[in-house]
Amino acid sequence: MYLLSSHPFMQFVAWLLVVVGALNWGLVGLGYFLGSDWNVVYMILGSFPVVEALVYVLVGLSGLYMLVGYKK
Repeated sequence: MYLLSSHPFMQFVAWLLVVVGALNWGLVGLGYFLGSDWNVVYMILGSFPVVEALVYVLVGLSGLYMLVGYKK
């Protein structure tokens, strides 16, 4: 149950961004062990550093939104 009442679309976007962030970090870690760089966000948006940073900020804010808004 979420404490923060918001539109279901907002919750879906937050969930989607958290999943993207989690998968990206998993690939970064796996790439480290295999001697490669698998940061998908950088691969896609590397030539647009401001947009890349914005994606990271949105992923972090989405994680906070889900953490603060979740109640057992």
